[in-house]
Amino acid sequence: MEKLNSFIAKGFVVFMSIITLFPFVYMILASLMTFQEATSIPPTIFPEVPQFENYSVAMEQAPFAKYFVNTVFVSTVSTIGTLITSILAAFAFVKLEFKGKDMLVLGMAALLMVPYEVTVFTNYQTIAQMNLLDTYSALIIPSLASIFYIFYLKNYLTSVPISYYKAAKVDGCGDLEFIVRILIPLIKPALFTMAILSFISGWNSFLWPILVTNSTDMRLLSNGLSSFATESGTHVHLQMAASTISIVPILIIYLVFRKQIIRGVVKSGVKG
Repeated sequence: MEKLNSFIAKGFVVFMSIITLFPFVYMILASLMTFQEATSIPPTIFPEVPQFENYSVAMEQAPFAKYFVNTVFVSTVSTIGTLITSILAAFAFVKLEFKGKDMLVLGMAALLMVPYEVTVFTNYQTIAQMNLLDTYSALIIPSLASIFYIFYLKNYLTSVPISYYKAAKVDGCGDLEFIVRILIPLIKPALFTMAILSFISGWNSFLWPILVTNSTDMRLLSNGLSSFATESGTHVHLQMAASTISIVPILIIYLVFRKQIIRGVVKSGVKG
């Protein structure tokens, strides 16, 4: 009976994996098809002759290289900013004592319940009043802090004994020096996980960039891909090639660092 249950469980996992992965696999296969193959009914699964030139044609019809550079730059700067603000805020909540700390933590926890779409238009008005629309600053500033990552790191820091901090203070170590020389090396797994997840989030960002950018030079990959899908019309094979160009790099990053991500999440105690 146990063997039967194990077989059923494994079969279910395999079946769901196929369902989950098939759209991505078909996207890559369709990116190598001709227009006729990509639009044929019934659908063609495998291209008769791989059309690798679809990628070069897609790159010629839209400046995906520029979109790629913009996305890498914005995601990297946003990730660094998120790490810095999260470390400082989490350290203050866990290791420091100050008036109103409990109320501040409670208020920030309540803000986690507020949907992102509710705040996005307020942020847009703020950016517009600062005359930052269609700039890198507009894309980066709202992403420099994250309440979720502050609480993620806060849970992780509770595992660091307070005696480390007290001993460092006795030795004349300042707070910033303690963070840089002692705390950061101790929480590298959590920081690594935060960096990867934050970078992926920035890479996949769509709503905010499309609101605050107008020119082609400021588009990110997600927005450039959406515009390309509209401009290329019925050229499904080119749309699939462009989608592959934008998705495959981030999939590679996740597959390479998946163990570190899982390890950091497990150690932090964050669930859900």
